[in-house]
Amino acid sequence: MKEGKIAKVSGPLVVAEGLENAKMYDLVRVGKEKLMGEIIELRGNTASIQVYEETEGLGPGDPVENTGEPLSVELGPGLLQSIYDGVQRPLEVLMEKTGNFMHRGIEAPGIAREKKWPFKATASKGEKVVEGGIIGTVQETTIIEHKIMVPPGVSGTLTDIKSGDFTVEDTIAVVKSDDGKEHKLNMIQRWPVRKARPYKEKLPPKAPLITGQRVVDTFFPIAQGGTACVPGPFGSGKTVIQHQFARWSDAQIIIFIGCGERGNEMTEVLIDFPELIDPYTGEPLMKRTVLIANTSNMPVAAREASVYTGITIAEYFRDMGYSVALQADSTSRWAEAMREISGRLEEMPGEEGFPAYLGTRLASFYERAGKIKCLGSDDREGAVTVIGSVSPPGGDLSEPVVQNTLRVVKVFWGLVDWLAYQRHFPAIDWLISYSLYLDTIKQYWRKEVDPEFEELHDEAMAILQRESELKEIVRLVGVDALSTNERLVMEAAKSVREDFLQQHAYHPDDTFTSLKKQYLLLKLVLTFHHKATEAVKHGLELKVILDAPVRERIAKAKYIPEEKLDEFSQIENEITEQLKAPSRVSEAAGTAQSSGGGE
Repeated sequence: MKEGKIAKVSGPLVVAEGLENAKMYDLVRVGKEKLMGEIIELRGNTASIQVYEETEGLGPGDPVENTGEPLSVELGPGLLQSIYDGVQRPLEVLMEKTGNFMHRGIEAPGIAREKKWPFKATASKGEKVVEGGIIGTVQETTIIEHKIMVPPGVSGTLTDIKSGDFTVEDTIAVVKSDDGKEHKLNMIQRWPVRKARPYKEKLPPKAPLITGQRVVDTFFPIAQGGTACVPGPFGSGKTVIQHQFARWSDAQIIIFIGCGERGNEMTEVLIDFPELIDPYTGEPLMKRTVLIANTSNMPVAAREASVYTGITIAEYFRDMGYSVALQADSTSRWAEAMREISGRLEEMPGEEGFPAYLGTRLASFYERAGKIKCLGSDDREGAVTVIGSVSPPGGDLSEPVVQNTLRVVKVFWGLVDWLAYQRHFPAIDWLISYSLYLDTIKQYWRKEVDPEFEELHDEAMAILQRESELKEIVRLVGVDALSTNERLVMEAAKSVREDFLQQHAYHPDDTFTSLKKQYLLLKLVLTFHHKATEAVKHGLELKVILDAPVRERIAKAKYIPEEKLDEFSQIENEITEQLKAPSRVSEAAGTAQSSGGGE
């Protein structure tokens, strides 16, 4: 194939001439060091290429070679516990080759070729197989069984299959299609990152993705296969809440993409995740995690590739029938990379300089989430849940990236700095956030948790909204203008905020809360409110209610371990005892006396 030549270099954008048979999104090798790039625009005989490495030293006349293939990722055993850059180069392998600083043009396969994996065949010779069908398994980690699938587009009869220890490139099976063509199958697949992987059918999401974060699971839940947006200003805790989701969500596979974030944040992930113990399996969290690190000092063009690399790996595990949670932190950096490349292409800018296709690109990414019926002859189902954080300048939620994201996602967790400054974490503002999955998740609560959970949620939200109205009155004329019942509402809202919503990320019993414990904790807070309102009607003074010793036990209830949930009923009994009004006590005594006199 005839090589092209560089005509112009503009930062990460290279314009080449003379590339034969060039197509959009073809992978190319640029310069003598064969830097990786991707064709993003074609005009006549010239091709504009975004280069995924630093372009320093490139100049007009340097060679450009077209591979004729799109940017693809390698899929197979060895993905879990790996740390990749945005184009699936294994960073740990590259560090062994070059040290702590990566050299330009260095290459390494995304999946190790020399390692042998114990393949166990589950299909037999002579069996009919279809695309997506599972023909065997590999125990990739102690908790995840990697299912080896027939590649898309291949079906027929198995003429050979064997079990044993093989590398990912060894032939493990042979499929003869109906037209007589033989397909040799191994344990590795390649898939273009910009193309969604196929499935049988998209299903409506019904079950929640349990994150262990009370403000999320109880107030603004996300479904397995759903999409969520986490916007917020600097310092409001976007990265922290993404880390919490990755650590504690009940998804079987975690894909974490650090897209243009600071290096120290990714360092925290790289240090913490191997040491964290998964609450569901008792094994290190990394055994079900893939990390993609594309920090802010890496080449800007690779940010776009990183989100597509991540979602393609997520779809691959989804096709096995797993529930996958993908965290992208943050899509704003990806959008900024698009804006820079678009400016260098001299495209007509849209709002705030972002390209006119910003909304389309964001939608094409988030639309790859979902719950699906997998390819194959069985009825397995898989899900990809996508949670993307957005970093709008100054926390401006009217900014284009936030607004275009909100058009396609169904959950909005609005982080605010004023809550973070009050040390209230997660700093999700309950008055601006929402979840469009709530009606579906309520049906799950009724069946799996308690029918009363839905009522508690609605009442707690009503109390928080009523508090915001009463705060305006307090600001204007002071707290003394409120009635006793309104004071009780303010106290109940404070308890919901501080005793339920506020969570301690570093406390072993508070960092994660099961749905059952969330229900019991919210019920405890609202039981006190109900009993207090009733006691006031029967003459108990407000001061006595507010000074009740049981309030301290309610405040500490969130630290009750999961194995001691029976303590909640004890605290409820204490509430009843301590909020007995004098009139009710005398009535009870009078009733007992009269019944005794009758005898």
